[in-house]
Amino acid sequence: MHGQLLLLGVPGTELTPQDAALYKSIQPGGFVIFGRNVESPEQVRKLTDDLREICNITPVIAIDQEGGRVTRTKEIGTEPPSAQDLRKKGDMGLIARHGLITADLLRLLGCNMDLCPVLDISYDDQADNALRGRCYGTDSQEVITNAGIFNRNLRHAKVLSCGKHFPSCGLADTDPHHELPHANKTVEEMLASDLLPYTTLMPELDAIMSCHVHFSNIDHDSPGLPGSLSRNLLTGLLRNQLGFEGVIMTDDLDMGAIVNTHGRGPDVKLAITAGNDMAMICHQIDTATTALESLKEIPNSSIDDSLRRIEKMKQRLAGPLKFSMKEWDAIDADTMQLRTDVLGKEAAKSKSDNSNVRNSPVEDY
Repeated sequence: MHGQLLLLGVPGTELTPQDAALYKSIQPGGFVIFGRNVESPEQVRKLTDDLREICNITPVIAIDQEGGRVTRTKEIGTEPPSAQDLRKKGDMGLIARHGLITADLLRLLGCNMDLCPVLDISYDDQADNALRGRCYGTDSQEVITNAGIFNRNLRHAKVLSCGKHFPSCGLADTDPHHELPHANKTVEEMLASDLLPYTTLMPELDAIMSCHVHFSNIDHDSPGLPGSLSRNLLTGLLRNQLGFEGVIMTDDLDMGAIVNTHGRGPDVKLAITAGNDMAMICHQIDTATTALESLKEIPNSSIDDSLRRIEKMKQRLAGPLKFSMKEWDAIDADTMQLRTDVLGKEAAKSKSDNSNVRNSPVEDY
């Protein structure tokens, strides 16, 4: 039962007997696929088929497939344009196509949730906070319009979505993959800006991801507390004040913002009691048993609502498409055409150059 509260990474490109034994014993709510799990289209599909096979309850199989630098399939297929590329092009039809193509590609690979759209506002397109190129707008309305179109088309083609990073990574002063960022805005200030994409799109999101940023004006009595572990933010603001009824999940608890100050076990327990329904452990997968034992210390009555929300979300999970390399090639051709239509013929042929971006782990997972 408590395993349903966990989203776990997978170490490699295939499910080893040791991996299978671990996952069978934990029965996690789902898995997250990263670049390290991707070798070929056929291999990814076999991996996701195997993950579904060992679960008694249909698992979420999620992936960060945003386009641009956060494209987990970029080594086996064409890299779609980024959110920033799409917003600068200013063609809503191209954003809609991106959502539809992304959903078809993910369902062919056996994934049923995309960990996007990014709902952060880009206050500085050059900021070194892991968001460069990933934002749909430089103000709340632009994010609402562009991310909303992507989100609706993704879900129309039967892939679930997860808006991120609540309440705002756009305010982060550093990269949370390395250390805990800080932000000083009040709730009232964010309600007029950063929170507008959430309050507007909330009815259309299957899940929302909480961020590893400390909000000093919200958790002023808990210096250094990440928003992802904040009851004030998740239960008080997102659940009670804003009325979100879907699943709340943490960002990866293996990021520096968490592991530098919180141990495995206490972190997942804090995450769930703060208001998250699912805790994400993507890299230190050998600690999943420790995480599960800590979660079992939470009374069953305290996780009933989370289990109900997870079950309700899973009722909307669509099965994978029938796999064929012919279909993969067709989707890849559609992706290349989209890239050409957004970037232009010559630029589309060139591989994206992120050399001016500090090496954030977000690119290479």
